[in-house]
Amino acid sequence: MFLKKIPLLILFLLTSIILTAQDKNNAYLYEGRVEKKQNDNVVLIGTASSVSFNFTGNECSITLQSVDAWEHHNYVSLILDGKYIGKLRIEKGAAQSFPIKIKEAKKEHRLEIYKTTEAHSGGILFVGTTAKLTSITAKKKKKIEFIGDSITCGAASDGSDIPCDKGEYFDHHNGYYAYGPVLSRKIGVDYLMSCVSGIGMYRNWNDENKDEAIMPVVYENLYLNKTLPEPKYDFAFQPDIISIALGTNDFSGGDGKKERLPFNAEKYVSNYIGFIKMLYKHNPNAQLVLTNSPMVRGENAVVFEDCLKKVKAAFDTDKTHKLILIFKFKPMQPHGCTGHPDVADHQILANEYGPFLKKLLK
Repeated sequence: MFLKKIPLLILFLLTSIILTAQDKNNAYLYEGRVEKKQNDNVVLIGTASSVSFNFTGNECSITLQSVDAWEHHNYVSLILDGKYIGKLRIEKGAAQSFPIKIKEAKKEHRLEIYKTTEAHSGGILFVGTTAKLTSITAKKKKKIEFIGDSITCGAASDGSDIPCDKGEYFDHHNGYYAYGPVLSRKIGVDYLMSCVSGIGMYRNWNDENKDEAIMPVVYENLYLNKTLPEPKYDFAFQPDIISIALGTNDFSGGDGKKERLPFNAEKYVSNYIGFIKMLYKHNPNAQLVLTNSPMVRGENAVVFEDCLKKVKAAFDTDKTHKLILIFKFKPMQPHGCTGHPDVADHQILANEYGPFLKKLLK
């Protein structure tokens, strides 16, 4: 029995050697919050983090694995030759191979694999591909980082595969179609997503910063959590613009069951100012844009805007960095799961925000 398996073992080893060699020859392009592991494997961590590659021929399969502290499935979105071909569900357990159907006869194909879920949904390990790889290079583009909560992540936006009242929270994510990635593709910029569902600037959706970490605490960690040991993010991206959309959860009333204190404007503004100072330490040349939330309405919206103005005013005499700007989303009645914007709503948000950012980049 063992002798019969020797040819398969040799084939596996040769394939591993080839994939490793190809990666060292610029065969893969990684974007977003990712962690490179041994043998050139990579963990896709953040929302819409991705691995892309070019290949020839009509044979291609990819090997992926859902990895987390607890076993569960996960998702990626696939784009083949510039066309979205849907979400791929990666079941819990060992790494799995997925064949990719090639329908068009082309000299060279490109496959892009985007993590559909957010960092807190666990990582997706990209092990490699059987495709005959060619080189891939990144075009130099302007860069935008989007910092935010579940809205920024595209959470609960897609009930097309599993209805909103079924499955897990992350079954309804589609980070590829969140407003940040959508508008970035439209205006031709690279993007980085640093977002966590339920997170806030000084408190979270249903936590007064007692049991759960807030964004200023987790942002510098690669996996956007405070679990130790935690790899640090290297800040190599260096965005031209940093868009910050945090406040929806600070203003939230929580689940209505757990004790919730009144909104503390002074603490929100203080934490925001401290967060910006930390961002400047890592990204001194970035243009910061603070946004309100399309989900915060009425008196809360007035207070929210006043808080953002106070944060901005704290840096108005800063001659070292670019002048901070504020962008106001229009109020929205969301159509996604659990009161979130759906994919169509995210397109609306992208249409609102995109022209503003494009003009700012010029």
